[in-house]
Amino acid sequence: MAVDPQAYRPERPLTALGEPFYDVVDAARFPETRLRFRNDRAAAQVGLDKLDDAEWIAHFGRFAPLPDTLEQPLALRYHGHQFRVYNPDIGDGRGFTFAQLRDGRGRLLDLGTKGSGQTPWSRFGDGRLTLKGGVREVLATEMLEALNVPTSRSFSLIETGEALERNDEPSPTRGAVLVRLSHSHVRIGTFQRLAYNRDEDALRRLTGYVLRELYGEEGEDPVRLLELVVERTAVLAARYMAAGFVHGVLNSDNINVTGESFDYGPWRFAPVWDPAFVAAYFDHAGLYAFGRQPEAILWDVMQLAGALRQIAESEPLIAALDRFAEHYQPAIAAAVLWRLGRRPRAAEEDRAVVQSVERALRGTGVAVDRFFFDAFAQDLPAHYGTEWDEVRTRLAPYGARRARDHAYWQGEPCAMLIEEVEAIWAPVAAADDWTRFHAKIDAIRTMGDALA
Repeated sequence: MAVDPQAYRPERPLTALGEPFYDVVDAARFPETRLRFRNDRAAAQVGLDKLDDAEWIAHFGRFAPLPDTLEQPLALRYHGHQFRVYNPDIGDGRGFTFAQLRDGRGRLLDLGTKGSGQTPWSRFGDGRLTLKGGVREVLATEMLEALNVPTSRSFSLIETGEALERNDEPSPTRGAVLVRLSHSHVRIGTFQRLAYNRDEDALRRLTGYVLRELYGEEGEDPVRLLELVVERTAVLAARYMAAGFVHGVLNSDNINVTGESFDYGPWRFAPVWDPAFVAAYFDHAGLYAFGRQPEAILWDVMQLAGALRQIAESEPLIAALDRFAEHYQPAIAAAVLWRLGRRPRAAEEDRAVVQSVERALRGTGVAVDRFFFDAFAQDLPAHYGTEWDEVRTRLAPYGARRARDHAYWQGEPCAMLIEEVEAIWAPVAAADDWTRFHAKIDAIRTMGDALA
């Protein structure tokens, strides 16, 4: 097998947790395995970019084990609040953790799947993923990575030759299996399940695992764990906002304990700065609307605190939760300034910039991506009217963090609105034409290089 011996660092600490954290499962056997996307940039970071396509398909379409890591796939067990209703009947219903690896920085990463077959937690589902759903997830993760949002990375997408029936898209529709590279698949809901079962020993073991393997800290202190999760999730919420991104389903089983975004279903990028904009057609109350995402993420973290209450006192947990806003405010300022291509200054000035940008975007209806493109590391163009004078004044003292010398700035802003997602999918569906898909990946990565 053609792994890079210098970069391939297999691990399997998840197996030490043992029961009751997962079920050993088998991958589905697919009639076909047609490679549609392989992320060699991500693969290089874990020593797997030297695999040829046949080896790639064997591991990520047929799920032959990678050397010296997990011997069998593990479907993780968890519960969660789904639109604030507690559900004890969920878990990895169409995915599993396939391998654990360390990257060059020593971070423990999971290779997890979506659409890899039924598990004990599938309930009435078929355990499959539509090809369109896989394409959408690749586009989401590439765009978020380029916009500096902590996200899982779409590692592989393989079409499976299956025809799937779905209620929310024309059927039968093509099937696929996705592999994602993520800094943990341990969710807030993983802790909720153990608390629901009143398994204090397992709660302590999981706390120790997360602190040791994911944060590099010793001990089993639940308060320290909550402090770290509060900080990371506040940063995630801030970067969602600066990216103009709406996840759509911020349930507690969709928030992991490293503050890394993952599992993309009805996501959207907001065309304009509208706090009421929703991604999911079924989110009738706007619970996870664009402007409510920080609140939604904090609510989920509160459920983690509730689970940890079984092994910790309330007061220090409450104190940790109370620091969410303290972390969020500088994080949103840093995220907006990063996207504006400016270096931060004093905290009060930075907050004033964010407030002025939000007011102007809401008041004028200028497209989010257009504004950040036009304002990056330069004065606002003259066609931005007097409504933008406060933004001009606020930004005047700020130095650029990098010049507008990349070729990207000579073109048009790279965006990812729903209309373009559908336009990328249409030729794939009609004629198996992947030209627009691959061109968009190239354009997103070009933007990421210009912003980095």
